[in-house]
Amino acid sequence: PIASFTCVCAPLPTATANMSSARPFPTRQNLQIMKLKLVGAKKGHSLLKKKADALTMRLRALLTTILKAKEAMGKAFKDGNFAMAEVKYAAGDIKSAIIESVGTAQKRVETRVDNIAGVKVPVFKAVDMADAPVDYTGLARGGQQVTKARQTFSACVDTLIQLATLQTSFLILDEAIKVTSRRVNALDTVVIPRIAGFVDYIVSELDELEREEFFRLKRSQDKKKKDLQLAEAERLKEIAADDAGSLIGGGDDPDVIY
Repeated sequence: PIASFTCVCAPLPTATANMSSARPFPTRQNLQIMKLKLVGAKKGHSLLKKKADALTMRLRALLTTILKAKEAMGKAFKDGNFAMAEVKYAAGDIKSAIIESVGTAQKRVETRVDNIAGVKVPVFKAVDMADAPVDYTGLARGGQQVTKARQTFSACVDTLIQLATLQTSFLILDEAIKVTSRRVNALDTVVIPRIAGFVDYIVSELDELEREEFFRLKRSQDKKKKDLQLAEAERLKEIAADDAGSLIGGGDDPDVIY
């Protein structure tokens, strides 16, 4: 039997609904706050854009340097293997003798932090310690080849440490560029349009309130004018009625003396 399934999909909340539910109350103070936020968001977008461009330029320069360092590392290891073959040909297997003659490391790695457009990247540096005397006791011949091989592999270590610095910086800068680009896109497509929408909404609401206030004041003034006109008409009617009564049955006229 084939079972039938019914998929019920609920409507997802839209960005307009989220924006309308989070709209600030339309006041002059909120309008000023939103304008300041909009200026700050645009300034932050400009700074992050410049940072992303600077990191991208540094990343491209690092990429070129990494390619050159890899080529140098390949050549250095090739020379080192050839020097090691010469040592084995001249002195035979000297691994145990060399291991016994080494007491401390002759190269150390120092680490410092470099700041690239606000991004901290580690920088490794090879430091040569005091050269310890090499004991070639037990070696019938091949001392010169051993010294040459030692110098060649020392150069290989320097190149390897340089490449480690470049690779680490490349990875850190690549991740920083991704994060900065996401922030730039978020400001450009979400934050700035939302704040601009809030500003337009508050301005339109304040204009509507001003129109309503103007209409209310105009209605009030018209009503006051109408009341004044009615009061003036009543006063004129009373004056006319008083004048008509004095002409018809007026009071006693004063005597006229000739």
